[in-house]
Amino acid sequence: MPKLDKDAQVAVKLVPDAGLLDLALSAEQRRSLFEHPGSSVVAIIELSSASYTGHAASEEKDPQVKLRVTACQAARDGAEESALRTAQRAMWRHHQIEGTLEEVGPGPRSAEAVLGDALAGYPTEDEYAEHRRSELARERADFVR
Repeated sequence: MPKLDKDAQVAVKLVPDAGLLDLALSAEQRRSLFEHPGSSVVAIIELSSASYTGHAASEEKDPQVKLRVTACQAARDGAEESALRTAQRAMWRHHQIEGTLEEVGPGPRSAEAVLGDALAGYPTEDEYAEHRRSELARERADFVR
């Protein structure tokens, strides 16, 4: 892959495969998005580069990278949505402080702290792993019977 000049502008395109997005949305969310054009759902997504297009130095086109959604979880209720929006605002404030000092509102700067507090009642990775182990053990026991 060719190295880009540090000032190069890279165009970003999203690969039109929405399989993981479809799985992350409940049937109610999908219906609501259809019935209310312009509505939105708040989600945490992971994007991975799928491909890139470079251009000859003599062409006046920006290089382009195509991204694919590789993980997605959508907020399913008001509390989850509020927590994600709060984290989003905290991250925006943090980025503004790191870059240009523009208007910054009061409140936490750490998205991790915001999410940690807001999602404190959710299972930890260890609790989820234990749940999966007991679920698999129960399935095996039912299979043996």
